[in-house]
Amino acid sequence: MLIDVHAHFYHERSGRADWREVNARRIAAGERMGVTVHVASVLGTWGFRSPIYFPSPDDVTYGNEQMLRLQNEHPGKVFGYCTVNPNYTDHALREIDTRLTQGMIGIKLAASRRANDILVDPIAARAAEKGVPILHHIWQHRRRDWPGQEASDGVELAQLAERHPNTRFLLAHIGGGGDWAHTLRAVAETTNIWIDLSGSGVDIGMLEATLAAVGARRMVWGADITLCTGWGKLRYLESLGLPKADIERIKSGNARELFPAGVFGK
Repeated sequence: MLIDVHAHFYHERSGRADWREVNARRIAAGERMGVTVHVASVLGTWGFRSPIYFPSPDDVTYGNEQMLRLQNEHPGKVFGYCTVNPNYTDHALREIDTRLTQGMIGIKLAASRRANDILVDPIAARAAEKGVPILHHIWQHRRRDWPGQEASDGVELAQLAERHPNTRFLLAHIGGGGDWAHTLRAVAETTNIWIDLSGSGVDIGMLEATLAAVGARRMVWGADITLCTGWGKLRYLESLGLPKADIERIKSGNARELFPAGVFGK
C-alpha cells in the first residue's frame, strides 16, 4: 500500500479551464506509481474568488463540498481533508463536524493564521475530540513575513502541538522551501508531530536527516501539488537500504495509524 497523505484537487471555480484534466491526470499518474490512496484537500477556490490563504467561509464550504464529491466519485481511492480558515472559528468548527460526519478523515490548515495563534486552539481541540489528524502548512524556518499568508514554521507548530498533546499533526511539507534542517531540530522532541515528506525539494541528505531526527515511525510519504517530486522521494527512500518494515511504515503504515481506524481497509 502507498498512501499519499498530501494531495490536492481542483474544481470549476478554481480559475483553471483544465481542472477536470488535472484531476484525472493525478489519478492516472498515481495508478502508474502504485498510489493506493490520495488523501487530499481543496483550498477554497485556490485564490480565484477570495485569497488562497484567507478563503471566505463560502469558498471554504464550496471547496469542501467539491472535495467530498471527488471522494464519493472515487470510493476507497480518494479521501478528503476538511479545509478550514481559523479566522472564522464558528464556521470552521461547523465545517469540521459536518464534513467528518459525511466521510472526510482529517483537517487541513493552510497559512491563514500562525500555528501558535490561540485562534487555532479550538480546531486542534476538535481534532483530538474527533480522532482525526491535522495537516498543517509549514514554511521551513520563517525569517520574515510573506505577502498574502500567515506562514508558520516548525517552532510554531511545535508550540501548538505541545498545547494539544492528544492531537496528531502532520507537518507539511519538509521539502516545501527553506531550511528543513531547522525544522527537524524544532520538532524532533515533539512526538505528536509527523513529518510529511512532500514538497518541491528533493535535497541530498534530506531523508537521511529526517530519519535521524524523528525515525521511520514519524515519517509519512506525500507528494503535494504534483506527483513528480513525491516519486523522486519515493525512489530516494527505497535507495537508503532501510529495513522493509521501515519502508512500509513510511509508505503506508504510519498513515494507517494516524487516520481513523479502518478507513483504508484492513
